[in-house]
Amino acid sequence: MAAVVTGTGIAAAGVASPGQLLDGTGPVADPGFDPAALLGGRGLRYKDGATRLAMLAGKYALDGAALFDETGAVAGSESFAVVVSSNLGNLHTVCRAAETIRGQGVAGTSPMDLPNASSNVVASSIAIKFGLRGPNLMLCNGEASGLDAVHWAAVLIGSGRARRALVVGVETTNAYVRELAGDVFDGAAALVLEDPGSAAARRAPALARVGAYVRGTGTADSVEQDLAGTPVGLVLSEAGQATPPTGPDARVCDLDSVVGPSSGARGVLQCALGAHWLGDGGHGGVLARSGHRADGVATLVLHGAGAAR
Repeated sequence: MAAVVTGTGIAAAGVASPGQLLDGTGPVADPGFDPAALLGGRGLRYKDGATRLAMLAGKYALDGAALFDETGAVAGSESFAVVVSSNLGNLHTVCRAAETIRGQGVAGTSPMDLPNASSNVVASSIAIKFGLRGPNLMLCNGEASGLDAVHWAAVLIGSGRARRALVVGVETTNAYVRELAGDVFDGAAALVLEDPGSAAARRAPALARVGAYVRGTGTADSVEQDLAGTPVGLVLSEAGQATPPTGPDARVCDLDSVVGPSSGARGVLQCALGAHWLGDGGHGGVLARSGHRADGVATLVLHGAGAAR
C-alpha cells in the first residue's frame, strides 16, 4: 500500500506555517481571518464554518502539490478521492435546526441550511468545490478519526480505487461545541496523497511516504518492523501515550498543548506537520499517535520520501 504526500495545508486563524506549531507556538489572535474571502468565488454563502475551513485547507494542499492547471481545475480529478475526518464539524447546524424544529416546526427551517446537517456535508462540499470525482468518505469515529482518514486514503490509492486523495481533518469552535466539549481547535489541516508512480510521472516532489498503520493501545509488531533500522526523529503524540524508544535527538510534539484539543482534526494535523518536517530536511521516521483506550488508538508512521521501503 504505497502512497506519498505531495502537498499540505493548514487553515486556522493565526497559524502562518506548520513550523510554527512544531516550534510550540500556538495560534495567535487574528480577527481578520476569513476563510470565505481567502477562498473567493461563489457558492460559499450558505456553507458552515467547518466546511469553509476544510475547503481552504484543501485549496492550500492542492496548490502546494501543484495540481491546479491554468484554468483553475484540478488535474486528474476523475480519480481523485476525498476523505474527511470531523467529529464536531457541523454540530452547530444540527443543533440549530433541532431547536428551530422544536420551537417553530419543520416550516421554520431554511431549505438552504438543512443540507449542512448531513454528516457527509464537508466531504461532499469539498468534492463539488474542486470537481473531485473519486470515492468520497467522511469519518466521524472519535479521537483516532484523523489518522484513520489518512490510512483509508492510502488504502484507496493502494487498491487502485484512486490515484490521488485529498485528506482533510477539521473542527470548529462555537457555543454548541463549547457546551459539549469545551474549546477545541478551530481550524483544518489537509494532505494530498498520491500513488508514487503518478507523482513521479508529473515530477512532483514528495514530502513523505505513508508507512505502517495500526489500531490498538500498544505498539504493534507491524509498526516496530516498519521502523526497524529507522530512528524515530519526530513523535507526534498526546502526553502520556506510550511510544517506541526514540533517539536522544528526537523531537516530541503534543499538539493538544499547542492548539488545544483537536478531536477529528488531530491525526491529519499530525501528518501535515510530520510531512512538513520531513520535507524540510528532518531525519528519521515520524510516529503519529492519536486516540484513547475508550474509543480506540491509532498509530501511523511517516518516512522520508526517499527512504527504503
